[in-house]
Parts: sequence; structure tokens; C-alpha cells
Amino acid sequence: MFATLVTVLAAPPGSADARHGAHPETQSLDGSGNNRAHPDWGRAGTAYARLAPANYADGRAEPVAGPDPRYVSNRIFADEEVQGDRVLPANIFSERQVSQWVWTWAQFLDHTFALRLGEQATDPQGESADMTGDDSDPLELVSGDHYLPFTRSTPARGTGVTSPRQQVNMDSSYLDASAVYGSDGERLEWLRQGPVDGDPSDNGAKLLLPDDYLPRRDARGDVASAPATDIDGRLRADPDSAVVAGDVRVNNNIAVTGVQTLFAREHNRIVDALPDRLTEEEKFQTARRVVISEIQYITYHEFLPAVGITLPGYRGYDPRTDATLTNEFATTGYRAHSMIHGATSLNQPAGRYTEEQLEAFRAAGLVVMGAPDGPVSVEVSLEFMRDNPELLKDLGLGPVLQSLGDKAQYRNEEMTDHLLRSVLCSAPDADPTCVFDLAATDLARSRDHGMPSYNALRAAYGLAPVTSFADITGEADDAFPKDAELTPGAEIDDPDSVDFLDMRNLFGSKVGFQALPGDTSATTYTRRTPLAARLKAIYGSVDRVDAYVGMLAEPHVRGTEFGELQLAMWAVEFQRLRDGDRFFYGNQTATLKAISRAYGIGFRHDLADVIAANTDIDRSALPDNVFYSHGEVPAGSCRVAYAAGDTTGSGEFTGTIEIKNTGRTPLTSWALRYRYADGQQAVRADGAVVSQNGTDVTVHSPESGGTIQPGRTRRVTFTGTATGGNAAPEGFTLNTTRCATG
Repeated sequence: MFATLVTVLAAPPGSADARHGAHPETQSLDGSGNNRAHPDWGRAGTAYARLAPANYADGRAEPVAGPDPRYVSNRIFADEEVQGDRVLPANIFSERQVSQWVWTWAQFLDHTFALRLGEQATDPQGESADMTGDDSDPLELVSGDHYLPFTRSTPARGTGVTSPRQQVNMDSSYLDASAVYGSDGERLEWLRQGPVDGDPSDNGAKLLLPDDYLPRRDARGDVASAPATDIDGRLRADPDSAVVAGDVRVNNNIAVTGVQTLFAREHNRIVDALPDRLTEEEKFQTARRVVISEIQYITYHEFLPAVGITLPGYRGYDPRTDATLTNEFATTGYRAHSMIHGATSLNQPAGRYTEEQLEAFRAAGLVVMGAPDGPVSVEVSLEFMRDNPELLKDLGLGPVLQSLGDKAQYRNEEMTDHLLRSVLCSAPDADPTCVFDLAATDLARSRDHGMPSYNALRAAYGLAPVTSFADITGEADDAFPKDAELTPGAEIDDPDSVDFLDMRNLFGSKVGFQALPGDTSATTYTRRTPLAARLKAIYGSVDRVDAYVGMLAEPHVRGTEFGELQLAMWAVEFQRLRDGDRFFYGNQTATLKAISRAYGIGFRHDLADVIAANTDIDRSALPDNVFYSHGEVPAGSCRVAYAAGDTTGSGEFTGTIEIKNTGRTPLTSWALRYRYADGQQAVRADGAVVSQNGTDVTVHSPESGGTIQPGRTRRVTFTGTATGGNAAPEGFTLNTTRCATG
């Protein structure tokens, strides 16, 4: 009914554009016209770009043969160990303590710039290619006949017959907040206040937010006329309760629902700050421009640095750069599902929830801990987070968003949470049973999209090929060990091959399988067999390794959340998305400054600022940088001087710790970690908060006034006890950065 919505924003008084009698151009909804010479670059509804030739068995459409995805998943992606009749997940967390905001923001961006044709039930569907489960596999956890549902992506028209099959991106490739506003005029009109009559000129400036939350499908009465939105899981029993946003996947989990709600509220907050003399359309487009810039700013200023992506300085828009999202990035490089933690904990003060609310949470199956008149913790597992937008309203937007910064996410690697790897998608008594395995699906999708092999993809990004499986994983050997628990010659099919022999926390102390709080959680591990040995047994040759598998098997580059290949892919893609976007905030300086001067509205806000401005969470209750657990940004470098006085007859002693920030980043929140050697106990500290678990000691920054500026030293005095000797501690780290001593 609509062409892409194109309007103009009246330039604020005093802007350079206004002085020249011009109006700032409004960015199209579908990405068209972003590049004037190539108006289809990055446009929604066009094929993904490719960096390497498509890799199909017949050169056109047939996926290459390879090991069965579920077979690979059970041996490579599994994060659990079976002990008798118990299945124990490992719960391995980020070694740099990036928070759950990283995977949440990554998914929010994914819902902005990537949506393959064939993902929605309303799309024309590709061929069905369900994977058959094998209950005779000794590593299979699902008994009985079962299958893994899989449908190939719908190919781009005219491809896959005489030319290689291509896939279509239904989102624009730009960071244009399409998850908030959508990519077409029909959806946007429904999302805006005002009538839905095919005339965008009578729309209100604000987005439709009943009770300050995203609108349900029945918000306008006629569910049939509501824009498409994914209906899955528990929503199938009550499809009218599904919410609608710019992207159809908004109901996927309450974290991403929360982010899309946050920026819809931010849009309306900005509209409220604009003067009445502006028309509704001028208000809308001004707010949209600011929101887009805010999302871009947070992405490049906080999110990418948090995961270790360092880009060259911005030199302005380059019209020669094609920002069209690549198939390799969308299908392989941006698949980081191992980051997703199976639960989030909402730790809230007394009075946040009534006793009736807490009882309702318990009745719904949530784990609630705490006294009725004191602080409370509500544990929400992934099974309750999915397809449950009503839960976001019950828990509250502020508490949910705050909780994402309280704990580290899972380590980005080959292992995937069991709650994403063996999910029933049919009734338990169905025959055969439907089982959803996200890791196996990602592997099958890479073959469906004709992804290059691991070594070929490395070459496409300028990386040298590997020649051994140990080269991939960084391990010392790719042979199975001689172990009485393993079946000689059949180790790859022995369930004991994936046993966890050792798990250790940030201090290097041994821990168990429990998903323990904070500093007691595991960040490293050793399994009974090397990953390289399992890869070798599955693939035989490094040149047969799927790119998706090899990428996730790589050890992390120091200071990042990625192996070498994934790091290169993210760096290349996000530089293209920045440099090839004519509406990137760095290329909109005059207009954004004019908006700031005229209306007092800026865009350079950290994510915590946006949360505080749009929820009832006070800014002081949020860290400066929510992309790290408790805001503890790793120090660039540090030095620690520890001194302990003599021990009295009762075993008490006093000491000092001098913490010097020798890096360039102010540390507003910090945690100094170290290990005692022989039974000392840190009792209390002045100028910091001290806690101890066994030999592991954490000295935290105080609630206020604890910032350590670059080049400055923080002196902490403490009191402790020693039952035996009083040797100096070891292993000093400041926000996960190893410190020099002395």
C-alpha cells in the first residue's frame, strides 16, 4: 500500500542546512537511497553480499556433505556431562566478565540488520530438510525417535538454478533502529499513535505504548490487521498477547523485548521534550534521528569495545564502501549463541515487589529468594524468558534491564547452553519427538547458505590457513589421551570423552558444576579429551572443517571475546556498517548539533543513561558501563603493592594494598582479586569492601567515591587474621587484568 516512507525534517534554527535553505534528508525505512550512486546497497529485500564464492556441492544449490549436525553438536557443542541419571551443565562464564548486556545488545542489533527470507511463517518457504535424530548415539540425551526441524532459507529469485543460490535479507543492512520502527510504512503506521488509514500525514509523533509497554497484537482491536510478529512457545496458547515492534522477533525473550521497549520509550521521551511549534511529523523524525544516533553511539562507544573490537578512527562517510551485510557475517560470524546464559537474576531492594507479586512469581515457576521485608532475588531461567512478553510487565522493565548488567554472560566458544541445544518442540509423547538444537541448526544453516570451509573463510579475511587441528584450538595435541575411562579406538563415541575434569574461576581456584554467584563461577575448564582430538575424529582433515565450527573452536585473542577469525569478521563488518552509512552519526554532525542547540537534546548517551531516563531505576544504581558485570571495565594495566604487618598473639594483623591504575581508562567500579596461600582471612577494609571465599579474596570499590583515575593510586588498609604463616598473596588482577606487583 505504501512506498517506502520518505519525509523531510525541518532543520532546527541555526543549523548549517537551515542557513542554506535546505532540510536535512530523512533516512528511508528500508535503507534505499543511503548510497546515492547505488541506491539498492543495503536495501531491505535484497540479497546478502558475499566476500567469498558460494560453496555448494553442485556449484549451485546443493549443500555440501559433512558430519551430521546433531552428531557434531553432541560432541563439540554440548555443555553438559552425564553422571548416572543426572545431566550437569558446566556454566562457563566470560573470562573478561562482560555482562549479559553483550548478548542482549548483539541480538537487538541482529534484529535491526539481519532477517533472512524464509524465517517467518508468513514468508514463502524453502525446502524442508529436517534432520533425523539418532537415539542409538551413545552421546544422545533424547531417547526414542526424534527429529530436528529445519527448513532451508528461501532463495533469491533467479538464483540456485544456473547460478549459485543466494539468500535475501528482509532488513536493511544499516544501524537504523528498524527493530524499533520497522522497515516499511505499513508497520510503522500501526506502531505510531493515530489512525491506521493509509495516510501517514495524520499519524502522531509518538509510538503506541499502552501502559508504557509495547502494544499487543490486539491493541487496536482487530488482531487480523496487526503486523506480523512471531508466535512461538507459550504464545501459541494466547497469540493475542504477543507484542508488536519494528522486528517480528520481538517476543523471542524478555531481554530483547525489554531493549525494544526501552527505545520505544526513549523515542516518546524525546518527543515530549520537543516544542509544540513543531508538527507531529517533525517531532517524529527528530526523535527517530536521535534514537538512531544513540543506538549507533552505544554500539561503537560501548558494545564493540567491550567485546574487544578496535576499529580505525572514523574518517567520514565513504560512498565507495558497500555496507550490505555479508552472508558470511550473518550466517557464521555473528552467530554467537554460546554467549547466552540460561538465566538472569533480578536482585531488588525491599518493597520492589509486593508479597502477592512474589507469590505469583513462585506459582509461575520462578525461583524467589529473600525475606518478605528485605532484599529479594528472582531467578528467571531461559524457559520462562522465551515467548513471554507479559512477564516483562510483571517483573518491570527497569529491574529486568538492570539485571542484565549484574552477572557475566557465558563464555563465547563452541559450547552452547543445554537449554538451547535440546529443547522439545512437540508434545513429549509425540512420535517422533521434535527437538530443537540451536547449535546444530546454526551448522545446518551455514551449509544451506553455501558457506566456505573454515580455511577458505580464513583466507577470505586475510588470515593464514591452519595445517593441524591443534592449530585451530591452540591446544598442545590433537590425539586422544590414554585413559582408562575411554574406549580405545572409539573415543569419539564414548560419553566419557566430554567429561569435565577441571573447572576454575577467575582466581584459578577449582569449582564445581553449580552456577555460583559472581567470583565463584567457572571461567576456564578442561575436558577429558582435547577439542582438537574430537574435531580430528569428526572431520579427518582441517580442510573439511565447517567454518562455523572452526571459528568457535579457536582460542580467544587476548583482550577480546573472540578467536582470530570471528574477531576479523566483526571488525570488517562493523567498519563497513559505519563507513558505508551516509546517516552514521559521525556524518550527521551539523544536524545533530543543531538539534542539540535548538532543543537541548543530545545523542551521546551511554546505555545506562538511557535506562535511567526511561525506567524507575536511578542512575546511581547502574554502573557507568553496563556491558561489564557490575561495570568493572578491565584495566589497561595495573600495579599492586601489598604489605602485611606482624601477626599478634591472637593471629590478627593489619596491612595495606596500594592499587595503581597504570592504564588510560578511569576505573569507576573495580574489583581487585587475589589468593591467600596459607589460611589468612581478610576481615574488613577501609576505603573498600572486602569479601572472601576460601583462599579467594575480592576487594571491591566502595559504593561511591572509589574511582581510580589513570596514573593514580588507591590505598586500602585492611585487617586480617592468620592461623599459620602469613605469606604474601599471589595472582593479583584488577577487573580481570593481571597486575604487576611491587
